[in-house]
Amino acid sequence: MGLPRVSPSYFTRIRLLAAAIVVIVCGLCLRRFGYDVGLPFVAVKYGGSVLWGAMVFLLLAAVFPSGWRGHEAQAAILVAIAVEFIRLVHFPALDAFRSTTAGALLLGRVFSPWNIVCYIAGIVAAFFMAGRLSRVSPSSSP
Repeated sequence: MGLPRVSPSYFTRIRLLAAAIVVIVCGLCLRRFGYDVGLPFVAVKYGGSVLWGAMVFLLLAAVFPSGWRGHEAQAAILVAIAVEFIRLVHFPALDAFRSTTAGALLLGRVFSPWNIVCYIAGIVAAFFMAGRLSRVSPSSSP
């Protein structure tokens, strides 16, 4: 009796989740320490949006079945655009959530078409990175 075989898609999903965690940590560090290290407003504001788009893609890619490859990017773009347009909706409970740190990080506060551009840039970058992650075989990992 040997150990059960683990499918390569399992390792790909783990890599995608690990990449998403790295992106989340980078985004939080950028928002927290970006100004302290002298980064300009544009880099902190829109860099965070690029990373947020990448995170959405990586999380969706880790969750979607492997037969859906390619559709994660489309779904991520739709989610990112929907979240941005939700910023135009205001009611007390939603505005109260947006005033929290979690609400600001997840939903944001102010609508900006530039954010959509940044989200798409992050999604595209993560799409290509995920393609590289999925081509690495589990046996070649350290």
